[in-house]
Amino acid sequence: MPKATPFAIIRKIFSWFVLIVLILTLGLILKKSPAPRVVTSPAAAASAGQKLEAADRAAASGQSAQVQLDSTELNSYLAQNLQLAGSPQSSATSASTAGKPSRPVTMTPDVADADPQTVAEAESNVKDVKIALDGDVVTAYVIFNVHGADLSLELEGHLYTNGRYLRFEPVGGKIGSFPLPQSALDDAVQKMMSSPENREKLRLPDNVSNIEVEGGQVVVSYK
Repeated sequence: MPKATPFAIIRKIFSWFVLIVLILTLGLILKKSPAPRVVTSPAAAASAGQKLEAADRAAASGQSAQVQLDSTELNSYLAQNLQLAGSPQSSATSASTAGKPSRPVTMTPDVADADPQTVAEAESNVKDVKIALDGDVVTAYVIFNVHGADLSLELEGHLYTNGRYLRFEPVGGKIGSFPLPQSALDDAVQKMMSSPENREKLRLPDNVSNIEVEGGQVVVSYK
């Protein structure tokens, strides 16, 4: 039996090392990171809706207004209005629109006009969304389904307005428990926001002058 050369031994060790790293990486991706603790309630959702409607009426009459939503109000409002995979809203929408042509979907209140196909794909994959607010930092936690497996995506960063467009500056992110490199996050967000189709979706409504996160609240300024 020929004796293994040092090069062959090193190559074998390196191959096993790469395999172990790949297995560990896959395990981290498949292991969902813990969701942020958020509280929701019908009363908080109603409060958020009333604030937005009142500000919209004020703006329509030519008055400036500002809406401040805390984490409970924001998450409660999203829970009632987002059509996620498996949710009652999604099931009802699918049943009521069966056999009907697709129509553009407007996200309340006139925040963005989304392509129907994009919304349909999101609704078929996203199963849960939670938003945590801490100072001026927003953390979005999303559970989505890929080929039958539930994965978590967590993005942390700063939400701000620049030139009538909504912008997001990432400061961290994870797929499952696997941390994403900052360079990859910056590149992905930059490409998403610079694409022509997404740019218009991120444009502020005419009656909104600014959206930001401040003091643990989402602040929407109407003009």
